[in-house]
Amino acid sequence: MRLSSIPVSAWIGILGIVLALFCAIFAPLIAPYSESQIVGSVWEPMGGQYLLGTDNLGRDLFSRLIFGARTTIFVALAATVLSFSLGMLLSFIAAVTGGFIDQIFSRFNDLMMAIPTLIFALVVLAVLPQQLWILILVMAILDSTRVYRIGRAVALDVAVMEFVEAARLRGEGTGWIIFKEILPNTLSPLLAEFGLRFAFSILFLSTLSFLGLGIQPPAADWGGMVKDNKDGIIFGISAALIPGGAIAGLAICVNLVVDWLMKRTSSLKGGRGDA
Repeated sequence: MRLSSIPVSAWIGILGIVLALFCAIFAPLIAPYSESQIVGSVWEPMGGQYLLGTDNLGRDLFSRLIFGARTTIFVALAATVLSFSLGMLLSFIAAVTGGFIDQIFSRFNDLMMAIPTLIFALVVLAVLPQQLWILILVMAILDSTRVYRIGRAVALDVAVMEFVEAARLRGEGTGWIIFKEILPNTLSPLLAEFGLRFAFSILFLSTLSFLGLGIQPPAADWGGMVKDNKDGIIFGISAALIPGGAIAGLAICVNLVVDWLMKRTSSLKGGRGDA
């Protein structure tokens, strides 16, 4: 793949993602203040000492936005990686083995998908302790049901091909067929789906934080920042719009890259892409 073949929209998405990752990795070096430090009065305007103004408690909004990038991206990425690991493993096992195991996995997955995701998450998180690993685990389990469906669909297309049948005739086990035969030939569409699920995880985490069951204060995350400053909109304060714009911007950047990946792989049988 040549760099010149990448469209402008994909480059915009890549640059936006790189900028967000840079802020997340080097947050303590970039942010002028800590995420919980009160530095001024409530809802001070932009400019001057505070680039983006202050929030509802007098904390520097620019610093919290940078630290919020670290929290939001880490939790969303961890949940996405875990959901993909669980969903792809179960879907590939179901596609390769078929029969009773496929029916059990698929019907249980249908049952989980029948439950509204947000309502289920709110009920579970309201009962369980407010800990970060529990939040990540709940998000991952709920999202793995969507990953299972796409994983099973692409795995079934590859499982009927000649090279997979040849591997079975050689006596290769289920693990070999999954990781050596099916996974390499479904990698391109799965990478596109990974980006899409990552964008959904960012939006889902922000929704949970806005409702008070996501990242808990005083830790900064973009959804929680919108919640903290939403009352300022009544008085013409834009403090809630800045993290809201960051959420939308990152989701759009991820989708721009995903759209490019999906266009590259949509016409490729078995998910094989050009080098």
